[in-house]
Amino acid sequence: MTLRQKIESNGFIVCGEITPPQSCDGDVLRARAKYFKGYVDAVNITDNQTAIVRLSSIASARILLDEGIEPIMQMTCRDRNRLAMQSDLLGAAALGIHNVLCLTGDYQTFGDQPEARGVFDLDSIQLITTVATMNNGHLLSGFEMKKAPGFLIGAAANPFAEPLEMRLIRLHKKIVAGAHFIQTQPVFDPEKFARWMERVVDLGLHEKVAILAGVMPVRSAKTLLWMKERVPGMRVRDEYIDRMNHARDPEAEGVAMAVETIQALRATRGVRGIHLMPLNWESITPTILNDAGISVAQ
Repeated sequence: MTLRQKIESNGFIVCGEITPPQSCDGDVLRARAKYFKGYVDAVNITDNQTAIVRLSSIASARILLDEGIEPIMQMTCRDRNRLAMQSDLLGAAALGIHNVLCLTGDYQTFGDQPEARGVFDLDSIQLITTVATMNNGHLLSGFEMKKAPGFLIGAAANPFAEPLEMRLIRLHKKIVAGAHFIQTQPVFDPEKFARWMERVVDLGLHEKVAILAGVMPVRSAKTLLWMKERVPGMRVRDEYIDRMNHARDPEAEGVAMAVETIQALRATRGVRGIHLMPLNWESITPTILNDAGISVAQ
């Protein structure tokens, strides 16, 4: 079953994520991909995540296809103008890539080449509109294509940034622009996430788009502290940091926390699935999903 078919069904959706290597070694991707095959519905390929140069998301997505895994190609607005983005989207479609996640992108000052010039010709909502326009057979210039790409369009949401109402407005705009599914920031505050979902459900937004909640297994308290202090809009409850600090086996504790989060999310009204982000710990994916009792056949 494809990701599109899973979204159109009532099944629980499971997506993964791979960060491409900082080299042209495709075997790195192939090695990481094996931990997702048969366990997830699709796998995100990040696009120069944290503004650091990596193997391109398009090439990486094609490698995943060759490995029998359905990819979700991320595309950020940071590095390309509208001409390059439309061209890359056409190229991806020609290579058989049919899922795209539209993102603004981390600012270049986050990366190891802060002198790089950001583009931001379009923002993420405008990029969603662009992909939807192309799906309808037209480029932004108005030119009518002989063959339209037919992308499944994804977008991101942050349930933890303030003010809450502005987050909901942006979510609504992304849905109106043409998003089919939403992936959220990793959840380290289930209670606040549940309050956000209550508002999403009250507004009926969950009926128009598939909400996939972010889950990030971590191996140390240091990772949690970095996210809490360095990632804008990130919410990490102190109890998670305390648990990792006092854990006899931090990796096992990280797995337990991820499993608990998944179980809480499955019980949250309006959530259609999870987006698992193992952050260079892809090998733990089968363990987490098996412990959580999740099968992509569900």
